[in-house]
Amino acid sequence: MAAKKGASGKDAKIIDNSLSNIASREELLEYYRQMLLIRRFEEKAGQLYGMGLIAGFCHLYIGQEAVVVGVTAAQNETDSIITGYRDHGHMLVAGISAREIMAELTGRATGCSRGKGGSMHMFSQEKKFYGGHGIVGAQVALGTGLAFAHQYNNDNGVSLAYFGDGAANQGQVYESFNMASLWKLPVVYIIENNQYAMGTAIDRHSSEVELFKRGISFEIIGEAVDGMDVVAVKEAASRAIDHARSGKGPYLLEMKTYRYRGHSMSDPAKYRPKDEPKHMRETRDPIDHIRNIGLEKGIFTEDDLKIIDKEVKEIVADAAEFAQTSPEPDASQLMTDIYL
Repeated sequence: MAAKKGASGKDAKIIDNSLSNIASREELLEYYRQMLLIRRFEEKAGQLYGMGLIAGFCHLYIGQEAVVVGVTAAQNETDSIITGYRDHGHMLVAGISAREIMAELTGRATGCSRGKGGSMHMFSQEKKFYGGHGIVGAQVALGTGLAFAHQYNNDNGVSLAYFGDGAANQGQVYESFNMASLWKLPVVYIIENNQYAMGTAIDRHSSEVELFKRGISFEIIGEAVDGMDVVAVKEAASRAIDHARSGKGPYLLEMKTYRYRGHSMSDPAKYRPKDEPKHMRETRDPIDHIRNIGLEKGIFTEDDLKIIDKEVKEIVADAAEFAQTSPEPDASQLMTDIYL
């Protein structure tokens, strides 16, 4: 582990771990199951979008699965979660059923937000999942507010605020950093750096591409993490969450990850080198990573994985069927849940 000093004098740590022996067989299989569920769910969502069953925007999480799975493995039930519009995977690992999420995507009354949120604006107060936000960077300020609520209520909770490399350039992000650091709020800021802000590569939209340094002037420790390695993510998230929970204030994690699809379903992603997604799939895929090393080290067998594959396939097929056969919201619900 190397460390770089920032202008504040605090360490901005760069972490580069590979799948290690710290996770048990059961933990590794669960990471595999959760990542595969996200992957297959998103693939099905893409199919339903192509069939015209999902309206509006739809942002898939394919390729980034290790980030949310690893972070979630490090948190506890008192913690709150907030993210941007690429939110389906976050909801799945938060414990919201695939049925409810797929129904929400298709605008059905059985969805987790009763069909009113759609792809970008899903919520579950029961699971402490506070969205799904379509305004770029808005969730960072709201996540800081959630951290203030945890501190005020003295409930030992930590706010986990996810945002992308594009959102990292929004002004309200730095206002949030300043407040969180001043008040030592229990928040972990998680930058999902998938290398492209919509269609713009990071070196074209950010003067400083090492985003873990963004908190230095606010006395916030930052780490760059291999976001394609679920165990490395879990280790880093554990450090960050422990730091925030112990009263030491905010922590910043830059997850270096990659999305295989375009920004949204309407984006053909022609701005990337033609072979780049294929190369990433073949050399850095987070699901293949844990699968291959687990098999090579004899941690689990092909039969173990086949059982999980079958289970995940059934869950996703059931969710799609449930969504397509569920009713749409009644017209009488049009003006409810609106605050004037």
